[in-house]
Amino acid sequence: MKHFLNTQDWSRAELDAVLAQAAAFKRSKAGDQLKGKSIALVFFNPSLRTRTSFELGAFQLGGHAVVLQPGKDAWPIEFGVGTVMDGEAEEHIAEVARVLSRYVDLVAVRAFPKFQDWAEDREDKVLRAFAKYSTVPVINLETITHPCQELAHALALQEHFGTSDLRGKKFVLTWTYHPKPLNTAVANSALTIATRLGMDVTLLCPTPEYALDERYLGWARDNVAESGGSFRMSHDITDAYTGADVVYAKSWGAIPYFGRWEQEKPIRDAHKHFIVDEAKMALTNNGVFSHCLPLRRNVKATDAVMDSPACIAIEEAENRLHVQKAVMAALANQ
Repeated sequence: MKHFLNTQDWSRAELDAVLAQAAAFKRSKAGDQLKGKSIALVFFNPSLRTRTSFELGAFQLGGHAVVLQPGKDAWPIEFGVGTVMDGEAEEHIAEVARVLSRYVDLVAVRAFPKFQDWAEDREDKVLRAFAKYSTVPVINLETITHPCQELAHALALQEHFGTSDLRGKKFVLTWTYHPKPLNTAVANSALTIATRLGMDVTLLCPTPEYALDERYLGWARDNVAESGGSFRMSHDITDAYTGADVVYAKSWGAIPYFGRWEQEKPIRDAHKHFIVDEAKMALTNNGVFSHCLPLRRNVKATDAVMDSPACIAIEEAENRLHVQKAVMAALANQ
C-alpha cells in the first residue's frame, strides 16, 4: 500500500504519470475513478484551497469526502506513545486511524508544525502516526511539506512552457517578508520538485539562518545528481534574479529561531526589501512568477507583479484540483 506523504517517496515515472493524469482531468473534469469510494479530510488547521479542491475533486470523480476538524467537530486526538491520557485528548491516533480506515478508502491530513521546537516539528509525528496506524492510503494536505502544492506548481510550469521537460530552466525560490514567521513546508516542497525536474535552482534567502532544513537541502542535492540541473544558495538578490525563468516566492521563519521569534523578528524586519516587485522581475528572462497563496499584496509581492501576465499563481491554484484528483485516483485504485 502506497501513501502520498512526500513526492520524494515516489519515482519520477510515478510523478510523471500523476501529472499526465492531472492534465487529462483538466481537459475533462468528470470521471468515475472514485465511484463508490470515500475520503476523510482531517484538518487540524484552516484551509480554503485545500478543502475546496479535495471536496470538489472527490465529487467530480464520483466519490464522497467527509471533513473532520479534531478539537472542533471531532474529538481531540493524542499522538504520544505510552501517554497517560488525562488531558484534553479524548482518543488516541491508534484508534482514530484504524476506525477511519474501516469507513473510508483514503485518509488525508493537514497538520502544521507548532513552531516552537524544530527538532520536534521535523519528525512530522501527526502525519506519520496516521500513516503508521491507517490501513488505507494517507495523503499529506500540508504538514512540514506540501506535496500537492508542488505538483500543482509543476503542472503550471509545464503548461506555461509547453513541455514536460523543464531541464535548463532557471528557477529562483525566494524568501519574502511576512509580519509573522511561517511554515517552511511550501519552500521545502518547491525546492524538492524544482530539483527533481532538473531545473537550475537558486534558493535566495536573506541570511544563512533562513536556509532550509538539511533534509531538504540533501534531497535537492540528490535530485540534481539524479535528474541533472543544479542547486545553489544565494543571499544576493540581483545575482539570483538575473536571467531567471521562474520566480517562486514564499515566506518562512528561520529554523534556528523556532520558539524564539522575538529574537528573529529584527532580522526578518530588516529584509522587507525582498518583496517581489517590478524592478526585480525586470532582471529575469521574461520570467514567470508564482506563489502558493494566500499572499499578502504589497508585502510579499506588489500589485503590479500579481496582476501582470507573468503571474501564474491562479493557474497553480486551479491545478490543485486536478493534481489532487490524479493522486486520489492513483491511490484508491492501486
